[in-house]
Amino acid sequence: MSGEDNPKSVPAAAVLEASKAMLQKQLYAIFTRPVDGLGPVFAHIEEHLKFQVELEREGVMFAAGPMWTDDEESWEGEGLVIVRAENRDAAIAIAERDPMHKSGARSFHVRPWLVNEGTVSVRLDYSTQTFTIS
Repeated sequence: MSGEDNPKSVPAAAVLEASKAMLQKQLYAIFTRPVDGLGPVFAHIEEHLKFQVELEREGVMFAAGPMWTDDEESWEGEGLVIVRAENRDAAIAIAERDPMHKSGARSFHVRPWLVNEGTVSVRLDYSTQTFTIS
């Protein structure tokens, strides 16, 4: 580590090299929060949810949903949207199209997120034609 025992950052290339046997799927996290309380958020929630479903249908959306308060008892209007995009600029362009952001009800910040570890399980029961995702 170039003589430094406790660096504050390392180049992305070093992380990619260290995790080269893993998935290395580049996604983008859009952190979104209210600008002026929940009134404007609720005023645009229907348009926002339609937009989210559109992103899902297009295959852009990886996952999205509200972020609870730390005690898991309430919602203060924050959300997290994970999208597939070519780069951070493209992810920002996606976030800018969200009616919540276009209206000024919420602001956002985009961070690149490298997915390396995890699992998704899908159970499909033929007899009841139901499924469970965990």
